[in-house]
Amino acid sequence: MVTLTIDNRPVTVPEGTTILEAARSVNIAIPTLCYLKGINEIAACRLCMVEIEGFPRLIPSCDNVVAEGMVIHTNSPRAREARRVNLRLLLSQHDIRCTKCTRSGNCRLQQLANDYNLLGEHYIKDLRNIPTDFSNPVVRIENRCVRCMRCVQICDKVQGMHVWDLMGTGSHTTIGVGKYRTLGESDCTFCGQCVAHCPVGGLQEHDDTGKVFDALADPNKITVVQMAPAVRVAWAEYYHLTPEFASAERMVTALKQMGFDYVFDTNFTADLTIMEEGSELLERLGAAAKGEGDSRGLPMFTSCCPGWVRFVKARYPEFVDSLSTSKSPQQMFGAIAKTYYAKMLGVEPERLFVVSVMPCTAKKAECALPSMVGEDGTPDVDVALTVREMVRMVRASHVSVDTLVEEPLDTPLGFGTGAGVIFGATGGVMEAAVRSAYYLVTGKNPDADFFTDVRGLDGWKEAVADIDGTKVRVAVAHGLGNAARLLDAIRDGRVSYDFVEVMACPGGCVGGGGQ
Repeated sequence: MVTLTIDNRPVTVPEGTTILEAARSVNIAIPTLCYLKGINEIAACRLCMVEIEGFPRLIPSCDNVVAEGMVIHTNSPRAREARRVNLRLLLSQHDIRCTKCTRSGNCRLQQLANDYNLLGEHYIKDLRNIPTDFSNPVVRIENRCVRCMRCVQICDKVQGMHVWDLMGTGSHTTIGVGKYRTLGESDCTFCGQCVAHCPVGGLQEHDDTGKVFDALADPNKITVVQMAPAVRVAWAEYYHLTPEFASAERMVTALKQMGFDYVFDTNFTADLTIMEEGSELLERLGAAAKGEGDSRGLPMFTSCCPGWVRFVKARYPEFVDSLSTSKSPQQMFGAIAKTYYAKMLGVEPERLFVVSVMPCTAKKAECALPSMVGEDGTPDVDVALTVREMVRMVRASHVSVDTLVEEPLDTPLGFGTGAGVIFGATGGVMEAAVRSAYYLVTGKNPDADFFTDVRGLDGWKEAVADIDGTKVRVAVAHGLGNAARLLDAIRDGRVSYDFVEVMACPGGCVGGGGQ
């Protein structure tokens, strides 16, 4: 243990602790812009500078460790002035027209500029004339980027995709798409983790709220919206509502007040996915037992995560045939809405405008696929919104969320089982599908603790499920870096499974890039 003094407070922390984490351990806040613990500790923004007695220069607190007897001042006049200068330098290359930015009001740079009273114009503007590419679900806006490197590090260290990279030198340094000219030409899965970890508006999802507002205003359109399991958890985070208050039923009320005609739950088609994948797994296991395996043999991979599916097609095409043939719950819902539900309402399918609220940016690419259409060629899902987009629409509609009352979901597509709900967490699809397979074989539900080994946040989990005497070897991975390690091991013959679930985002959909 090391004892030191921070802002006149004695602090004792383990050896090797950074000054920043030591200060945080006693609730002393040091401002940061680029810092992500364990992922991005490179002192790029230089806003965490502190003064240490006996040191001639200020040092960044995020990548320097404590030493016995150190006396540190985190908010001295020298430290404050250094932060102001560094903030001015950042603002000189930043588009400060905040009213145009989706992150206005939720932007770390904007907050720091206000905290340090940097109001108005600062330094000569040095903005770049680089056009913005709006053709993909993930959009990068050059003059909002602060070169903090968070997007690069999260893509490299967690997702293992290496899409983003540093380009240029000196004051011309910027972030670009490594090895490719555009994001669309790269192997990007559009998982959106770079968007979720960007502290400013340099990265955002393609905004589709205008299309939805147009549909809501069209008297000839019947607007149908579905909410994903993970969205029910996160929709009211922006408003700091308690989880008890922010129920799915209050989200229904908010969507109805915005003008949607029908509000349903993706849990309905998540249950269908479970039935489809559980049945398909039993079919493949039976074929394998008889020696009748074909190209769609074992292991079978889940197919409900579009980021994961894009990843397999781009990096591991030899496993494409191993994907389940089931559509994702989002696409199943759109197909049912524009067939069964349109017939139930007695209207033409083209009158239905189907919107999904998803925790995911890759869902935007999925619903735009040419294969995700009905027999008449119309898309199953017209627009996929992230949770952030839905919040912007709620705000634009002046819905008072803290006074909402609960309204039930519409029927018959508004109900679902607990199996569908746990889709939002890593391991949830696997557990629900194997439980369904157990029921299909035995005619009864397994015990509550039948399949707990796939729960938790380990990056790669495995278990063996006993389905009426048949041992089913399963694995679960979340985050594409872990997915790559798992696929490499399967390809090299180091491991062998019957059923594998992969979610592109850390923690599963609840940690999605659209949250």
